[in-house]
Amino acid sequence: MKDLYIDGDWVASSSEPGEDTRTVLNPYDSSVLATVAEAASADVGRAAHAARLAFHRGPWPATVAGERGELLRRIADLLVRDREELARIESLDTGKTLAEGRIDVDDITAVFRYYAGLADKDAGRLVDAGNPDVVSRVTYEPVGVCALIAPWNYPLLQMSWKLAPALAAGNTMIIKPSELTPLSTIRLVALIAEAGAPPGVVNLLLGSGAEVGSAMVTHPEVDLVSFTGGIATGRKVMAAAADGIKRVALELGGKNPNVVFADADFDTAVDYALAAAFFHSGQVCSAGSRLIVEESLHDDFVAELAHRAEAIRLGNGLDPATECGPLISAEHRDKVERYIAQAIEDGAKLVTGGHRPEDPELADGFFLRPTIFTGCTSDMPVVADEVFGPVVTVERFRDEDEAVTLANDTDYGLAGAVWTSDASVAQRVAGRMRHGTVWINDYHPYLPQAEWGGFGRSGIGRELGAAGLDEYREAKHIYQNIRPQPMRWFTGAEPLSETGTRQKGGSPQ
Repeated sequence: MKDLYIDGDWVASSSEPGEDTRTVLNPYDSSVLATVAEAASADVGRAAHAARLAFHRGPWPATVAGERGELLRRIADLLVRDREELARIESLDTGKTLAEGRIDVDDITAVFRYYAGLADKDAGRLVDAGNPDVVSRVTYEPVGVCALIAPWNYPLLQMSWKLAPALAAGNTMIIKPSELTPLSTIRLVALIAEAGAPPGVVNLLLGSGAEVGSAMVTHPEVDLVSFTGGIATGRKVMAAAADGIKRVALELGGKNPNVVFADADFDTAVDYALAAAFFHSGQVCSAGSRLIVEESLHDDFVAELAHRAEAIRLGNGLDPATECGPLISAEHRDKVERYIAQAIEDGAKLVTGGHRPEDPELADGFFLRPTIFTGCTSDMPVVADEVFGPVVTVERFRDEDEAVTLANDTDYGLAGAVWTSDASVAQRVAGRMRHGTVWINDYHPYLPQAEWGGFGRSGIGRELGAAGLDEYREAKHIYQNIRPQPMRWFTGAEPLSETGTRQKGGSPQ
């Protein structure tokens, strides 16, 4: 079984028989989608060494930036060609709807095209040294070997946010998708190979984060680690990378406030609040899982939100009638259910949901009904922690200051939104919210050309935009003295005459 891609070849795992495969399940019905190879520590070493050789001896880092951009354009064209296949794989692997899978592939294509265009747009800059005899410039070079680790909720999208800028900058890399959702990344690597990436530039490993991921992070031939996932694992990644003084980029999720003022367009705000909380069953790092509603609007808003949430159709992501799919695994559903039970114990009021669907056709999948809690306070775990499921909590506010205080009452700071018809209020609140992305009268859109990342414990660094490229580049200052002259700063050193005798005062003896 050759599912690992190392140094330009599809290879088998070097693990012992019985430890070299993993079964990938469809979260809709627990059926087996595929059995794939699991890398061993020796495979990590092989991949890291291949990436290191490709960086130091291969053509890719020295390839003209415009030509690197052309590779990214070819990858984008192949993504367009295989859009339906990739969307279907992503739907089967994650449980999301086919429509969501298509959106993902379109967004991924846009990211590759953006970095294809950006690859040759910044060759550095001249620096005024204040001296006509000096030419001083800053140039940019690739960091080196990058370890790129993506999560299970957006396996293809999150990996592409790392891959595209890393390739554009001229790096080589080892990539690892989540062990729960590896299938679309395998297909993406096949497209990258088809597009003409040189051997060793992109190396694919499959396996668990505890085994393969940790070995990637600590490997001495890795220069940079980019990880998207949970905060607990992020801490471990950061600590492990610190031992080797590796560069680190972390996106560690969020607990995102969706603030609704009483003057917001009611129907639109309710509609977007549903999408913010329950899109992909809430398994979105930027999910609007904290709904913060002005007191005078609260009761009507919650009643309508619950009414619409109860009508959300759960089912197979490949069924066009499905509006919301399952959670990723039985273990993850159990975790979300523990948060729901704790919230009830803590005194939150369960308005709707909080249980598995009764439809027998969904019994084998990992489903939960969309869940709404009111009477919530920021000290409750269901409010403070990233539940990562179809659960939204509702809090009240009385004025603008209290709305901002509640919105910022979190250890995270990834994203948030404000809904109001007053443009001045919108700008003031957005400006005061300590979150990396703030939407006004909208929720969830992102742009490849706009930076994405969080404040606080949501992570370190940025993906997308120009800063997303800079994560994978080193700045170098080159200072050239074009008319060098002796400094004569050490008085004990006197110049020699043409005959080799020592001079004094500049005159021959």
